[in-house]
Amino acid sequence: MPTSLEDVLEQWALAWSSSDAETLLPLFADSVVYEDVTLGVVNHGKNALRDFATGLFAAFADLKFELKSRFAAADEKSGAMEWIIRGRQTRDFPGLPATNKPFEVRGATVVEFTDGKISRDSDYWDLATYMKQVGLTK
Repeated sequence: MPTSLEDVLEQWALAWSSSDAETLLPLFADSVVYEDVTLGVVNHGKNALRDFATGLFAAFADLKFELKSRFAAADEKSGAMEWIIRGRQTRDFPGLPATNKPFEVRGATVVEFTDGKISRDSDYWDLATYMKQVGLTK
């Protein structure tokens, strides 16, 4: 289990790269609010996050998050990460038809912590670059 909040953030990237929702869930508070701002999706609670992660893992192959930077605030209430996500979308995902073309896009996540777990997670990523790379726009 992670020993510091920065370790929690490191584990976040590894867990999303694992394609296993059960690896991801222990990092989050039971009442987590997990928001994919780019897609306009808000998940309330671990069950909703499990469903979102399971759907994402089913739609994307070779999904890998490379953490570029991370920090946890000294008051242990918040933190942030910058990352690059790579993979291929092999199945349709709400709002994103699959093209099976590789992509690599930048993103950032802002988190809040409660008792050493992520209680709020807001992901922001580059949809325009994604759409160009997978051939959905020019």
